[in-house]
Amino acid sequence: MKIITMYFFLIVFLFQTIHAQENGKSGSPYFMIQGDSGVEAFPLLSTSVDVNITGPIADVVVKQSYKNDGTVPIEAVYVFPASTRAAVHHMEMQIGERRIIAEIKEKQKAQQIYVEAKEEGKRASLLQQHKPNVFQMNVANIMPGEEINVILKYVEFIIPENQSYRFIYPTVVGPRYTNHTEEESSFEQNPFMRAGNSPTYTFDINVGINMPFPIIDIGSKSHTTDINYYSASFAEVQLAASEIYGGNRDFVLEYNLSGAAIASGVHTYDTGSEKFFLCQVEPPDLDYKPEINAREFIFVLDVSGSMHGFPLDVAKELMRNLLNQMRPTDRFNILFFSGGSFALNPASIEATQSNIQNAFFQMESYSGSGGTQLLPALRKALSFPKQEGYSRSFVIVTDGYVAVEEATFNLIANSLGDANFFTFGIGSGVNRYLIEGMANVGRGIPFIVTEQKHARKEARNLKRYIESPVLTDIEIKGSNIEILDVIPEKTPDLLAERPIYYFGKYKGGANSSFIISGMSGTEKWTKTLELPLPSADNDVLPFLWAREKIRLYDDFNTVNTQEYRIREITALGLEYNLLTKYTSFVAVDQTPVTENSSDTRQVKQPLPLPQGVSDLAVGFEMDIEEMIFDGEVISEVEVIVECEDKMMKKISEAILETYLSDLHQMDIVELIGLSIELEIHPGGKVEVKNRDNTSLEQLLKTIEQGLQAIGFMNNEPIELKISIFSL
Repeated sequence: MKIITMYFFLIVFLFQTIHAQENGKSGSPYFMIQGDSGVEAFPLLSTSVDVNITGPIADVVVKQSYKNDGTVPIEAVYVFPASTRAAVHHMEMQIGERRIIAEIKEKQKAQQIYVEAKEEGKRASLLQQHKPNVFQMNVANIMPGEEINVILKYVEFIIPENQSYRFIYPTVVGPRYTNHTEEESSFEQNPFMRAGNSPTYTFDINVGINMPFPIIDIGSKSHTTDINYYSASFAEVQLAASEIYGGNRDFVLEYNLSGAAIASGVHTYDTGSEKFFLCQVEPPDLDYKPEINAREFIFVLDVSGSMHGFPLDVAKELMRNLLNQMRPTDRFNILFFSGGSFALNPASIEATQSNIQNAFFQMESYSGSGGTQLLPALRKALSFPKQEGYSRSFVIVTDGYVAVEEATFNLIANSLGDANFFTFGIGSGVNRYLIEGMANVGRGIPFIVTEQKHARKEARNLKRYIESPVLTDIEIKGSNIEILDVIPEKTPDLLAERPIYYFGKYKGGANSSFIISGMSGTEKWTKTLELPLPSADNDVLPFLWAREKIRLYDDFNTVNTQEYRIREITALGLEYNLLTKYTSFVAVDQTPVTENSSDTRQVKQPLPLPQGVSDLAVGFEMDIEEMIFDGEVISEVEVIVECEDKMMKKISEAILETYLSDLHQMDIVELIGLSIELEIHPGGKVEVKNRDNTSLEQLLKTIEQGLQAIGFMNNEPIELKISIFSL
């Protein structure tokens, strides 16, 4: 009998917290613990946001207020999210009546300036970008009783879909898992509050909307708001007073224009040395009906710990709608993933009612546990044999709480073939960079589903997109004008109900126009737009053009990491005063406030878990790899608890044995949807009677879920040795 032994190290949340704070080596999130009573633990006092939306452009001002209610100087560290399209072009620090305007510097230079100011006892602030949607603010030497405000300004281009506009202000960064172990700054290593706890800071947002057409149907599905109309085309939206602690979920505002119009046209701006334009064209009316090929759908469903509870309920409702709308001629497969992965079938199967019902049955057996091993799951899904004569689409359903964006984009780009990737972000504070990036690289569309009641609508949107006519071979040309640095450089095929847009520079101007053309089936489509005179009101166009250029070079282009590309992005950030991966904002008050900088304590602002996310998203991760071994039949599994703390060892063994002993035959069928005969022995040994490897793999996942309880009860590292005996 061959013995295969696997070791899993569970470093539970309290141990992780202490280890991370003392050694700074852990890259994982952890729960907050109360430290020195003299040190301010929650330095962020409030976040207030003012938004002015004019046409397709949002101008946003964010005010973060920090206060030290402790007895020693502190350095506040706050990790916060941003829109993936935000062009951050201004930062200032306010101390009483003084305003210190931040300067944009190369990242390493900005860090050096900040550290030197901190060590010299000066107040300073540093804004850095970790990801296109994750920023970090450091504010040094906040004295006891002192309040410091930091102001950020950014602009964002809003792209309407289905004739509907949506403005999103992200409020919280969900926990991320990473393999980082080196001693470096890592935003993933951040304290979190327990599930259900409100943020310790207040949140307020005010949005003014000024459009060229009458506004209708303004509303927020995420927050309660008060809406005032000052004219048919100008309205103001304010957060209701009851939402003062509503910073635990993204603020989402939707609005439509009368007659399903969108703000089409050309906007121009002249800096004196360069001329910029934004050209946006309403979706063309494509009246031909495309041929709909037989389709194969590979669903990749996240059932990890962060999806436990509400998010997984939303995902299941979405999956029910996605599966029910398939045609009988379609084929499908589902890959469930957490720390490991389990395929519904080795290859895709027909979308018959019996197969769909079996998929529902299997899906209901998952309740959310374990880590989020997205990359191995995608590799496995991509390896599924492709059905000849079928158009393949991958549909990924996840909250995106992992820090493997770049590697994921690379994998999709290098394995794409003729397939498309559609993504569904699940929850109130998803990782939009990952969700949008996978769809962008995979030539698909991203969707966000925040509640179960929205699942059917978003499932129908996917169906409509797939079956919609497409405008192909799209290009832009100029008449009596020279067009330069156009973004996108190559226009992708356009699904119906999405506008065409271009950012760029131009030379010339008098009696000039843009000509946009494409193919609608076999018919040529053309649209001509006259070039207007430059307007001082469009002074944000340089920021937007540069941000789109950076997005093209950096956000999703992770394959090419040549020094040339880094220099280009750095140069764009410095020239156009933009926050990038390689440029940061730094502000220093030159008046020292403390003589001994060693007294300053660093405090990381604890973050709330996104609304609906459980504690299982934070703490530890145990990976159970595939349990299927070629040519071998597994006959026995033994789980042994090893821990230096003898009392903790006994407690853990008791919990484990109790859990295993409760797994009676009918319970197992209900839990995993499959029958498996077991004999439970003292100490955690599980004898497999019917030698069903697939059932065993599922059972180990439920054991993993039960072991989550151990991790929340102790502060000692526990080693769980799982021995698999195979014939």
